[in-house]
Amino acid sequence: MTHGDLAYLLVCGVGLLAGLLSGVVGTGSSIMLLPVLVFAFGPKQAVPIMAVAAVMSNLAKVMAWRREVDWRAFAAYSAGGIPAAALGARTLLVLPAHVVDVALGAFFLAMIPARRWLKARDFHIRLWQLALAGAAIGFITGIVVSTGPLSVPAFLAYGLTRGAFLSTEAMSSLVLYVAKVSTFRAFGALPLTVMLQGLIAGSSLMVGAFAGKAVVLRMSTDVFEHVLDAMLLVAGCALLWAAVA
Repeated sequence: MTHGDLAYLLVCGVGLLAGLLSGVVGTGSSIMLLPVLVFAFGPKQAVPIMAVAAVMSNLAKVMAWRREVDWRAFAAYSAGGIPAAALGARTLLVLPAHVVDVALGAFFLAMIPARRWLKARDFHIRLWQLALAGAAIGFITGIVVSTGPLSVPAFLAYGLTRGAFLSTEAMSSLVLYVAKVSTFRAFGALPLTVMLQGLIAGSSLMVGAFAGKAVVLRMSTDVFEHVLDAMLLVAGCALLWAAVA
């Protein structure tokens, strides 16, 4: 077995676990899979490969929970998010993003107590506020890879949870990543080889995402939200570590 074969086996194995995690909490696949893609294919190819794989992962979650999508929330979030993601992807090609990692890591950690504080006061955001959040998150998603946890507090504050949260977040992320991939393609950063590598990685994410639905169906709402808090903690620490390492 060649080094290339082992690399693909590693990517698919980690992708399966990452897809399962993403299928349960709605995000986190990029945090797990990106380091493996960097190891297997190099840092220059890893980001566009992950973008293609993320499209497939989110598509799988939409398919698994398609009957629970909140289309109004999706439309509001995507209205600002789609053009902002394309602008962010263009910025990525000329701007290093390690400073953004520090800010995002700190934000994820701060959102754990903040989300609980807001929930205790029954705080909810409206559609227009969700649209503003989509624009901000979309732009950052275009620049860096691991921003999935940013959408968690936005959709939870709107009042979504479990299947409704997973499906709507996935549908919204799907269109943002399509915009990002399209921008990469337009600027020559997505050759056929990278596209095929993304499809291979994305296939394992899709299998894991479908398996995640069975786990979520056995969870109570409280347990689901505790898992989300754990994900925010890991995501925040991972980004801070990556920025200073």
